[in-house]
Amino acid sequence: MIGIVMLSDDQLVKLKTVLPILKNADAQLLNALRREAFFARISAGHDVFVEGDDANAIALLISGVVRVYKIGDNAREITLYRFGTGESCILTANAILSQQTFPAIANVEQDVEAVMIPADTFRRWIREYDQWREFVFTLLSQRLLNVMEIVDAVTFRRMDIRVAALLLERSSANNFVNLTHREIAAELGSSREVVSRILEDMADRGMIRVLRGTVEIVDPELLKTQATR
Repeated sequence: MIGIVMLSDDQLVKLKTVLPILKNADAQLLNALRREAFFARISAGHDVFVEGDDANAIALLISGVVRVYKIGDNAREITLYRFGTGESCILTANAILSQQTFPAIANVEQDVEAVMIPADTFRRWIREYDQWREFVFTLLSQRLLNVMEIVDAVTFRRMDIRVAALLLERSSANNFVNLTHREIAAELGSSREVVSRILEDMADRGMIRVLRGTVEIVDPELLKTQATR
């Protein structure tokens, strides 16, 4: 579900708090935001864009998390990146700048509050406001590094190493990871069967304990050794 309203002063203040570029923005850019941006609430589970959609606006997140992922010809998913509070989406920015369709799926994982910038406005602001142009270029360069890390992992790192690294990254303070086998496979672009075999092997070696919908890390140091092999 999406709720859209005009941008209020309170919402602009929230955005300035979480988006560093706006903390020192000049009056012209802030006034443009008030006139041309709008505020949206998007419920968890909603697809903001699916592959082939026109990117008619870009979201600057005040709160929440959006997962961006691809589905291959073999129906496997792979997570490209997530963006959250104070962040935005590189693929949306690229689609708007190149005037092409969105090349992936952007799904809301945690309820989102966002300031939305229409596509035509987004392009015009790049020409008119140095601070906005700097923000866009910084966004593109940062996310490009993230995507390159994924390409490197998919191409050069064994799946068992990637599974171990993901478990360590997503573990809570009490060493539990609330991910199913299918969710781990979707994160890494693998199949559920492959992930299940790897988890079973890790469990046999005393690294983890596999529970229903959860993985408990039993020996973090041994799992770290696995993740850095």
